[in-house]
Amino acid sequence: MSGAARAEHTAMMHDIRSVSFFRNFVFGVEDSLVSTVGLLSGIALAAVSRETIFLTGVVLIFVEAFSMSAGSFLSESSAEGYASGVDKPTRNNVTAAVIMFFSYFLAGFIPLFPYLVWPVGTALQASIFLSVLALFGLGLLSAALSRTSLLRSAVRMAIIGGMAIVIGAIAGIAVSQL
Repeated sequence: MSGAARAEHTAMMHDIRSVSFFRNFVFGVEDSLVSTVGLLSGIALAAVSRETIFLTGVVLIFVEAFSMSAGSFLSESSAEGYASGVDKPTRNNVTAAVIMFFSYFLAGFIPLFPYLVWPVGTALQASIFLSVLALFGLGLLSAALSRTSLLRSAVRMAIIGGMAIVIGAIAGIAVSQL
């Protein structure tokens, strides 16, 4: 392999790793915000105590952060194996999994935090507001890093994530009526 070909191959591999890391970060933050606020909203609307809501949220964040991290590791390893024909996890797979874990874990506390400081009704509203605001911010960050339309990306992220919040709220209302 010539020097130029080797440099091009190295640059391409760097781009692939960067895309993987970026994808895992965005997916981790988005999924954590949406899953956590959706679950917490549904439980809060089912008239459960604030302590139970908080405990449920903490358990969800820990379990899902690990689960998403494991899923990231396995899917990245499988994709690399598919692309290269070699079934051998790499340091990049581990890094992608770590990024997924911490992005999910940290973002999960955004919708959970209001339940620490406010009564359930106020916390529910604050949790939803902060989550949609964080989704909007994630859309802005994603667009800025990928050099795409800031507003389009931010609005799309907030709307699609907001739909999952609505589903959680509907489920909570439906179950509480039983």
